[in-house]
Amino acid sequence: MLTAVLAASAALILLITGYTLFTGSLPVLQRFGLYFFTGAQWNPVVGREIFGALPYVLGTLVTSAIALLIGVPLSLGIAIFLVEMAPKAIRVPISYLVELLAAVPSVIYGLWGLFVFRFFIVDYVETPLSAYLGWLPLFSGTPFGLDVLSAGIILAIMIIPTVSSVSREVIQAVPNSIREGAYSIVATKWEVIRNWVLSYGRSGIFGAVILGLGRAVGETMAVTMVIGNTVGPAAIPTSLFKGSQTMSSLIANGFLEATPASLELPAYIGVGLILLLLGLSINVMAQVMVTRVLKVAGGAVE
Repeated sequence: MLTAVLAASAALILLITGYTLFTGSLPVLQRFGLYFFTGAQWNPVVGREIFGALPYVLGTLVTSAIALLIGVPLSLGIAIFLVEMAPKAIRVPISYLVELLAAVPSVIYGLWGLFVFRFFIVDYVETPLSAYLGWLPLFSGTPFGLDVLSAGIILAIMIIPTVSSVSREVIQAVPNSIREGAYSIVATKWEVIRNWVLSYGRSGIFGAVILGLGRAVGETMAVTMVIGNTVGPAAIPTSLFKGSQTMSSLIANGFLEATPASLELPAYIGVGLILLLLGLSINVMAQVMVTRVLKVAGGAVE
């Protein structure tokens, strides 16, 4: 009975949160309707108010995608090395070091990105990319370090502890009989890892990736400090070298300064509602992927 009540309380909290965000954003939704989700203008000036959240939704998706593209391979490499290859003498210390990254406050990542990492990215990544690939829209613009690429890389670093730790536990949980059976048919170590270990634990690894994506989508302070914080159509991330904003950074930058009597405050609450819906959508799609597409039950391949 107690466990049922606790489980129901989680659903109740989610419903209350969704209801609060919906009622709080209702004035702006009634005023702008579908434009609030698809528009690009953001002008909080009283009398000229117009709010469109599309650039910030795109900024959230693009920076999260960059984080996954960079962070997931690194995290899987760390997990595989620690479980399958690392000597026992260094396995535990390295595991502790990786997990300590999760304990670093996000504002520290932001300060490091703003005052240290930004200049490294400009000199050794963005400038060469601009020089050789600047003709591509993806790499157009003048590199200055406070942009979508820097925010995505910072997020990639921040999700590594989560994804690597969960992936390591999943790989450790693969029965040794799976490995022994593979070695008995003269498979190499890499073949065992690629074809048996990762395949057996793919549902857990996919879950680790979704946890990392959730961290990237909802991260606020570090992204706010390095993404450039542009507004309106200029915030649409058409290039990796452009400044932008995510939904979280937009709320962090403007919520406390919003005029209560205007539509600005409901607009920020509406962005929070979109962020909640995005998080729910990611989790629902992840569940569908695991049960229908990957066809995995109980952590093993059916």
